[in-house]
Amino acid sequence: MEKAKVYFTDFHTKAFDDGLPTKLQKLLRRAGIANLDMDGKFVAIKMHFGELGNISYLRPNYARAVVDVVKELGGKPFLTDCNTMYPGSRKNALEHLECAWQNGFTPLTVGCPVIIGDGLKGTDDIDVPVQGGEYIQNAKIGRAIMDADVFISLTHFKGHEMTGFGGAIKNIGMGCGSRAGKCDQHSSGKPHIIEASCRGCRQCQKECANGGLEFNETTRKMHVNQENCVGCGRCLGACNFDAIKFDNDAANALLNCRMAEYTKAVVDGRPCLHISLIVDVSPNCDCHGENDVPILPNIGMFVSQDPLALDQACVDACMAAKPLPGSQLARHLEDPNFEDHHDHFTNSAPESEWKSCLDHAEKIGLGTREYELIKM
Repeated sequence: MEKAKVYFTDFHTKAFDDGLPTKLQKLLRRAGIANLDMDGKFVAIKMHFGELGNISYLRPNYARAVVDVVKELGGKPFLTDCNTMYPGSRKNALEHLECAWQNGFTPLTVGCPVIIGDGLKGTDDIDVPVQGGEYIQNAKIGRAIMDADVFISLTHFKGHEMTGFGGAIKNIGMGCGSRAGKCDQHSSGKPHIIEASCRGCRQCQKECANGGLEFNETTRKMHVNQENCVGCGRCLGACNFDAIKFDNDAANALLNCRMAEYTKAVVDGRPCLHISLIVDVSPNCDCHGENDVPILPNIGMFVSQDPLALDQACVDACMAAKPLPGSQLARHLEDPNFEDHHDHFTNSAPESEWKSCLDHAEKIGLGTREYELIKM
């Protein structure tokens, strides 16, 4: 496979010159966004709207820059993300949209609709075959995302407590999975009911097609029939009271492999472009309701048609950077008892693991790790 092209520009601007959103638009044009046939087509722009309380997510200004270019090319863009599997401010479409609005993502600010890809309760998904998948046969992807004709990912490249970093593959694979799809990636087991939280409403039972849920008329609580349950996760989206829990017991390497396969399901067979910004590199995911001092300096903006090459280029750029003083990463390295892994992401979150994701992504043909960096 020939080297992928990754286009790069830094965050420097001159006084009275164009700002960073305009610089991103120039980079998109240089990367060949005009070669994508978007005229009259629905264009999904997948990004993370940030959890309430977190302010390290990408600013809406960057999303607006991408939206405006898509509209110039005749596309019909919408910003999208799917609901989360955990309790928080984004576990159903109503709360998710309210969170997005509070964080600055409204049709007025970004210039297009904001659509939650897997519907009101996170159950509006579609099974998408994974070509060459070893762990996932059919990925559960938000229906609105798969209905789009063109797919663009806009990623905040940052640290992550489980996967080492959150890049394009995580934004796409985990982010485009419905609530059941996220369970599919995170979990190796079956759910259990938290009885203290169960209201006995039986909404979850309506979503179960396998007899995996049984209602106890005496206690007025739901229970899981472990023999019948197939672990599909659809019950999770039906519960409005966080009474159903999947244990996140998949090892990091297994999580990474599943995430890569979900990404392949999303991008196969349609025009795609992927954007990553290494800015405000927080040690943890934007799913946290807080953020910490960045572990690395702001580096720049990267664009590629290959999500794997994009992640590799961002990793290489981060590894070449110096840790920021006072950050979680710097504190670890200053500890005389800390084992230096010579890897910024592992040093920041020693329990995390990221290499298996890129290895598996290359193995299943998601892209290539060999790239040519073209600087603008």
